[in-house]
Amino acid sequence: MGGRFNLYLASIGIIPYRFARALWSGNRYSRRRFFSLTAAAFLAFILITVIPSQIGFLGKAIAKSPHPKVILISLDGGTQYLANQYLSNNVLSADRGLGLLKSKGIVAQQNITCTPSLTAACHIAIGTGSTTARTDINTNTFKLVASPFNQTISGFAAPIGGYSVSGPSESPEPTAEPIWLSLQANGKKVVAATFPGADGVDITVPGITNSPIIQSSNKRTVDYTVPFGAFAGVSAQGFSLTRTDFTEAPQTTQDQLKAAGKKFYSTILQKKTPLETFTVGGVNYTIQVAALDTTDDPVVNYDTLVFFDATNGIKSGPFRLPSTGPAYVRAKDKTSSPFYLEGSSNKAGTGFYVTNLGSDLSTVRIIRYSANSIPRNQAVIADVDDINNNVGFWSYQADFRIPERLTPGLDSFPDIELEEAYEDQVRTFVDYQTRVVLRAIRQKPDADLVLAYIEQPDGSEHQYLLTDSRQATNPRDPNTIGDRQDQAKVARYQKYVETAYKVANRAVERIIKLVGTDRKGRPNSNIIVVSDHGFAPFHTAVNINSLLINNGFDTTKVRAITSGPAVNVYINLQGREPNGTVTREEYITLQKRVVDTLKAFVDNNPNYTQEKESVPVFDKIYPRPIPNDLNDPSFGIGTNESIGQDSGDVLALLTEGYNFDGTQSPVVQRLGDLSSSTPVLSVPNFYGAHGYDATLPNMSAIFFAAGPDIEPGTIKQVRNIDIVPTINQILGVNSAPTVQGSPINLKS
Repeated sequence: MGGRFNLYLASIGIIPYRFARALWSGNRYSRRRFFSLTAAAFLAFILITVIPSQIGFLGKAIAKSPHPKVILISLDGGTQYLANQYLSNNVLSADRGLGLLKSKGIVAQQNITCTPSLTAACHIAIGTGSTTARTDINTNTFKLVASPFNQTISGFAAPIGGYSVSGPSESPEPTAEPIWLSLQANGKKVVAATFPGADGVDITVPGITNSPIIQSSNKRTVDYTVPFGAFAGVSAQGFSLTRTDFTEAPQTTQDQLKAAGKKFYSTILQKKTPLETFTVGGVNYTIQVAALDTTDDPVVNYDTLVFFDATNGIKSGPFRLPSTGPAYVRAKDKTSSPFYLEGSSNKAGTGFYVTNLGSDLSTVRIIRYSANSIPRNQAVIADVDDINNNVGFWSYQADFRIPERLTPGLDSFPDIELEEAYEDQVRTFVDYQTRVVLRAIRQKPDADLVLAYIEQPDGSEHQYLLTDSRQATNPRDPNTIGDRQDQAKVARYQKYVETAYKVANRAVERIIKLVGTDRKGRPNSNIIVVSDHGFAPFHTAVNINSLLINNGFDTTKVRAITSGPAVNVYINLQGREPNGTVTREEYITLQKRVVDTLKAFVDNNPNYTQEKESVPVFDKIYPRPIPNDLNDPSFGIGTNESIGQDSGDVLALLTEGYNFDGTQSPVVQRLGDLSSSTPVLSVPNFYGAHGYDATLPNMSAIFFAAGPDIEPGTIKQVRNIDIVPTINQILGVNSAPTVQGSPINLKS
């Protein structure tokens, strides 16, 4: 049997035929060798023929398994020059995430985003294929002209494509529409995982009692819709404690910890009074904290804090999401622990982070993160509950208030501890968002389009893009610019930005792994990764209200609403705003005065203008078009390629290096500026900005794409408004008439 099989192996080329015959006809020792070699040959046969065929079969089965046709991932703030830099110096792997997409697909040398290059505006442009003037959402915060003069609206919760001012009412002919409307009309399935505009909300006019719906929720809902999370009512808080704050824990706490299976080797200590009390979702919470020594040695060294609600106590578990039970935190792990707020009507949660824990409790510093939840919009409640129950409550986002010390209770915390807490939030939140995306894909594996949003690296770039010598490394000391910058802090901040790109890239890689790759290494889905804008460092904060007041404007007639370096200046026009006071004749005069004031404003401080004698603080100024006839019904709502229906009567963008955000209280005046009680220019308390003219190199967004319908190559330039028609082309659907972009050539 063995000899015949050995000859069979020889006949099919596994071993030489003559060698097989010689082995079989030899002596006893040769025959033992024969059987050993026969076994080896049989194993080789299996490895060479059977297993590869099975692997091929499995590979084909995987390739045929359901996976989305197109996955669009937005990495908020993904900046072209930084992504290229990190890929070239191996901060980002060449064969994972963006690196894999670059090697197996297409990368654009430039991606022109929207103007102003702001998050809400540009995501709506990405999702519609239309410019901001057509989407009628040009900034993160602005005012609907149908609202009273003192009202604002978020660009994330504004009507896409405008509305009818008359009434007001929902527009029968919106000037832009989300991509999902035409796809769903053509029988396609769409998934949106926290993508702006897909939230299941009925949009109304702020400030109007019993306002009619100006955009219905069915136009903002897809087949699986997860809205972006929201603040649940309790801001972050810092706590500094010492040994005197603790005493021996009550027997109830000790018994509950023992029942929970927790081991401890010294007396359990508990804070004498509650750490804090607060109310979320209609429920009162009294937070207690106890200290444990979990190290089995003869030394008393407290290393763990446990946080629990007095009403619920320390429960044993296991816990079913969104429940988490008590939060156990070790300072040395530099990792927070989530804490679900049991019974809250909005299914909210928070988290605890211990920045410093002395083994003798001489120093105990704690940050309780803000409470957050997913909006429970009725149109998407089933999807929201699916996430709560399978991924968990809305996790804590990277909170700029912590490193900027705007959160109460942080005055005694060293900078490095606050930065570490922020980094914990960066890692934790991107991981959470990624799991939301993965859950959404698993729920709809046969989706035609998945829209995914990842918050980083935007937050870290805002906080840490410290790359300009004019930026004060100590925001409270204007002298810390130039050769007086803290270079250790500059280097530290550079690492934080790198980390943000790494965690965002890891999110892309996890999505690629879920859908799998073919034998050429290309993703089985067409994966397109873009960003809404680039980033630039800024050195000066600008107070627009001081500028207007210093130039004699009446703030009841002229109002500025800023978003980053962009501002919409509104004039309180009679007949447009419900409480308008400005006549049409005065409107023309005021609009010209605003334009002239902004044009004339320059910075002539040589510490910031460098070689130039002066620098215009405003780069772009766009006035609303005015008809020749004062009685024209379009007066005050005229539009053009830069101004939408609800844009300001003047839209203006600052020059790079200047930003409306970041003004400190009290104001810190810049080095070399004349002393003033109402300074317009000052030292900001963070470092990165976007919202400038989209054509500036620093505002260029990323664009990477790979998949079955995408051939490798490089494209010189794309626009974010080209993404919708490109997706429609892949899916074989005609774009809506409102789409202004053109399909990108993916077969370069």
